[in-house]
Amino acid sequence: MNSALKGIGLVSTITLNSLQEHLPKSLFASHSKRIRVGSGGIMLPNHSTLKAAENFGLLATLFPGRIDLGIGRAPGGDRLSAHLLNPSNTFSEKDFYQQLIDLKEYLKGDETPETVHEKVKAYPLAEILPELWILTSSGGSAQFAAHFGMALSFAHFINPVGGPEVVAVYRDSFKPSAELQEPKVNAGIFAFCSEDEQKVADWVTEFDYRMLHIEMGATGDLPSLEEIKAMQYNMHQRARIAYNRGRFIAGTPDVVYKKLTQFANDYNIDEIMIATMAEDFEDRKKSYELIAEMFR
Repeated sequence: MNSALKGIGLVSTITLNSLQEHLPKSLFASHSKRIRVGSGGIMLPNHSTLKAAENFGLLATLFPGRIDLGIGRAPGGDRLSAHLLNPSNTFSEKDFYQQLIDLKEYLKGDETPETVHEKVKAYPLAEILPELWILTSSGGSAQFAAHFGMALSFAHFINPVGGPEVVAVYRDSFKPSAELQEPKVNAGIFAFCSEDEQKVADWVTEFDYRMLHIEMGATGDLPSLEEIKAMQYNMHQRARIAYNRGRFIAGTPDVVYKKLTQFANDYNIDEIMIATMAEDFEDRKKSYELIAEMFR
């Protein structure tokens, strides 16, 4: 087990999830030299596998060695919306399995006999393929990642239970591929860091309500901090708040450093993906800066 983090991936609270957003991805990549850019992620059953391969083949051609293709199996929303995105979506594991085969073959330009790949090609073909990641929050997709020799990303920010066990199973079951010889894992978590303890306390208060707000399907802006502080939660809401507090790490720099290091050790990983929700942009930016400084 490696107790030292090799790197921390920082992601904004605005995730680039749709295939139609490949232009913003290219803009981010064109204004940077070292940062990796990718999806977090493409819910592949909602989309054409050929189109996904062409979009990311183009990005990998323009920015070789810096593009990640995160792939998910969940609908990413309600079933009706997923059906409208791809009317042929059956939500079956068998179809997703075939999509993963097709995606790799399109990206590599394979011409497997007696398949569509004999006649249909995805262009451009990148010299350095995008790095392929399978996303999971329940653990079900970890077996796909292990079978296909892909990297695995566990969404602790969605499900704070069972992640280390899922990672252990993935490592034990991993089959090396041409693209990835050793298992590779990260885990995503919400985090907020500030040198001001009151800001940390206020962030936790807002986060508690924010998660309830999302779970209730509410839309629009959050109430003010003072309005949230005055709220009285019922028993069910208090139970949800207690559960949701397992989805984030918050505190001053010394506290966050200790908790992130423990988090990495628990998962046996070298990389953490962090998402920070905060009403004030400067607070969010400062949080990322403080965390990045811890692991330079």
